[in-house]
Amino acid sequence: MSLSRFRLSRLLFCLFLSAAGIARADEIVPNAAPRWWKGNIHTHTFWSDGNDFPEMVAEWYRSHGYNFLALTDHNVLGQGIRWRDAAGLRKKGGPDVIANYLARFGPAWVETRGDGKKQEVRLKPLDEFRALVEERGRFLMIPAEEISDKAEGGPVHMNATNLLGVVPPVGGATVREAIANNFRAVHEQAERSGREILVHLNHPNYHYAVTAEDIAHIVLERHFEVYNGHPGTNQHGDHDHPSTERVWDIANTIRLADLNAAPLFGVATDDSHDYHGKPNASHPGRGWIVVRTTHLTPEYLVRAIKAGDFYASSGVTLDDVRYDADSRRLELSIAADDDATFTTAFIGTRRDVDATGKPAEPTGKKEGRYTQQYSERIGEVFATVEGLHPSYTFTGDELYVRAVVTSSRPPADPSFDDQRQQAWTQPVGWSLRAAR
Repeated sequence: MSLSRFRLSRLLFCLFLSAAGIARADEIVPNAAPRWWKGNIHTHTFWSDGNDFPEMVAEWYRSHGYNFLALTDHNVLGQGIRWRDAAGLRKKGGPDVIANYLARFGPAWVETRGDGKKQEVRLKPLDEFRALVEERGRFLMIPAEEISDKAEGGPVHMNATNLLGVVPPVGGATVREAIANNFRAVHEQAERSGREILVHLNHPNYHYAVTAEDIAHIVLERHFEVYNGHPGTNQHGDHDHPSTERVWDIANTIRLADLNAAPLFGVATDDSHDYHGKPNASHPGRGWIVVRTTHLTPEYLVRAIKAGDFYASSGVTLDDVRYDADSRRLELSIAADDDATFTTAFIGTRRDVDATGKPAEPTGKKEGRYTQQYSERIGEVFATVEGLHPSYTFTGDELYVRAVVTSSRPPADPSFDDQRQQAWTQPVGWSLRAAR
């Protein structure tokens, strides 16, 4: 083949890829089609209470099929110069943690000073190591922080994704005030910097510090963790506290029925701290979000998440999620997984429900605070559908509908007993009353 014919063939091939919206690794398609991007936005490293180096953590996610990752260490952004005691790092991450770091990235990259009991290792900031792990159109690092605050005797933690600088916790006299104050602090940075920044509330059932009413009434906060892979986050609640899923339905019912406010969207995260297989620890790979947008950039991802164009997962993959506002029909397409079977529950609340809560009657003095007791018609299962292509058509009296898909297959690394892989879609079909 002559050089001119080779160039012509290559041009025709590139035009085909462009027309199909398919990007090669070395080019940017001008008419990219929306696609799904998988990522985790709650992760810890040696910069706070994680037990491995940030590059090693990023490499784990990159090599396990993730497209984006936010390292969210407590009240720090991973910037500047920081040295850590080598003995302390080994105590935290295991005797081989530094040797493994050296084996992966080499002595030219790993910086140490001193020796013996006085040896220290430098923690690399994101701006320095991202060039080693990022891949255009395949894997992206996003600067982030877990703003770790407290109020009314319990933890109030919020993640801010795509920050420019650290946001110190602001505090507040109440849980609601602390959530609102920290949200405003992040929003002020977004306004000053012109950045798209996502804020989400973490693990409300952790120490049972945050109630459904708290989440409902901070209406500016639109995202919270419906699933967190840390074994200590009380995913299912207990006799006196609702599960995080029921917290979601209670909060959204209060918002739509009483407050005329937009509902919360649910995210899933790892909240990973341990990368060495310790039992009963928070491991990577347990929870993630899958976002639909055209480009793998922080701005495009954050905008799509804010718009609710994503789903949360602990193992189930969805090929498509579609809500048609004209036909008022929610349709899912579930990716097959060998011989696994899938059950989809379409869940919501009807408009005539009594959204009045009654004071909780705990069986004994326990840790934390209490969500009130509500009608079982809040978070009602409207329909259950088997198979890979479930759908639900609204009857006309629903405040909202969301779907949760449950696989017959357990996760590879479950965070609680008898867990099954799941996926959660966002509430659809809701509307706000016209202003009077």
